[in-house]
Order: sequence, then C-alpha cells, then structure tokens
Amino acid sequence: MTSATDSAALSRAILSMAASRGSDKTFCPSEVARQLSDDWRPLMVDVRDCARELAQAGYLRVTQKGRTLSPDLPWQGPIRLQLKARPNGR
Repeated sequence: MTSATDSAALSRAILSMAASRGSDKTFCPSEVARQLSDDWRPLMVDVRDCARELAQAGYLRVTQKGRTLSPDLPWQGPIRLQLKARPNGR
C-alpha cells in the first residue's frame, strides 16, 4: 500500500462515501478504489480489508444480494457497503 492509500486514508474514503450515501444506500467498494486511483483494481483487496475492519468496529454493514455478511467470515464475490445505522438514529 502506498502512502496515498494507507489504511487511514482508505478508512476515511470509505466512511466519507458511506456518510454521503447515508444509512439507507449501499455502494460498491470499487467506487472508493476508483475515487482514489485511475489504476484502481490493485486497491480492491486493500479496500475490502479496510471495509472488513470498519464492519468489525461497527461502522459499516457489508451485504451481498441484500443479506448482511459477517465481517468475521470469508467473503467471495461482489459485496456492497453501507453506513451502519446507529441505534439512536444517528
């Protein structure tokens, strides 16, 4: 990972996109990678790993075909990310 795409930068980019979409919309991890680099495909593993960490911390919901995936189990295929709604509505 380069300094432009370190873990903190990826976290900020993912959370920024999630916040801009709100808790009722999802987005593809590739949207984050494309925002960070024209050569976005090599970033996908790092973006997914960072999304996993954010899901484990309770910030994101990760889905596949509308079903929530566990951040503690392996993921295969396309996923979507979503800002996790807070219990108090925030």
